[in-house]
Amino acid sequence: MAMDLRSFIRDIPDYPREGVLFRDITPLLASAAAFRTACDRLAERFQATSVDVVATIESRGFTFGAVIAYQLGLGVVPVRKAGKLPWATLSATYSLEYGEAVLEMHKDAISPGQRVLVVDDLLATGGTAVATRELIEALGGEVVAYGFLIELLDLGGRGRLGEGARVEALLSL
Repeated sequence: MAMDLRSFIRDIPDYPREGVLFRDITPLLASAAAFRTACDRLAERFQATSVDVVATIESRGFTFGAVIAYQLGLGVVPVRKAGKLPWATLSATYSLEYGEAVLEMHKDAISPGQRVLVVDDLLATGGTAVATRELIEALGGEVVAYGFLIELLDLGGRGRLGEGARVEALLSL
C-alpha cells in the first residue's frame, strides 16, 4: 500500500499570524520512511527530464532539492535570502502578503543554456518560484520544470509560473 504523505503534514491555524493555516512539514522530515518516500516520488517525476542542475530555494527547498539533485546525479544551485551568499550575486524582489523580500543567486551559478529544475517545499502564491525563474533567466538559463512537496491550490501560484510551465507537486491541498 502506498504511503499517505498527507498524514505527515500538520496543520497549524493562525500561524505565523491570525487567518493563516500553516502547513508544517516537520513531522514528514522526522520520519525516515516519509522523507525518503517524498524525495523518491519527486525525483521519479524528473528521471526522464533533460535537466542540468537543480535550483533549491531557501530554506526547506534545500532539504528536498539537494536529495533530488543527488538522486538525479546533478549539482545544486542555492537560491538564498538577501545577504546570505558570500560572492557576487544578482537579486530579484518578490511580494509577500506583508511586504517584499529579496532572493539572490551567485552570478556564476547558472551558465547560458543550462536547463534547470527548481525545487521548493511549497507552492503558495508563487512569488519565490517566479523570483527564482527571473534569476535563472537573467543568467541565460531555462527553467524546464518545478517540483514541490505541496501545492496550495487556493493561492493560485501555479498560474504565475507561466503558461505551460511543468509543475509537479506531490500533495495538492
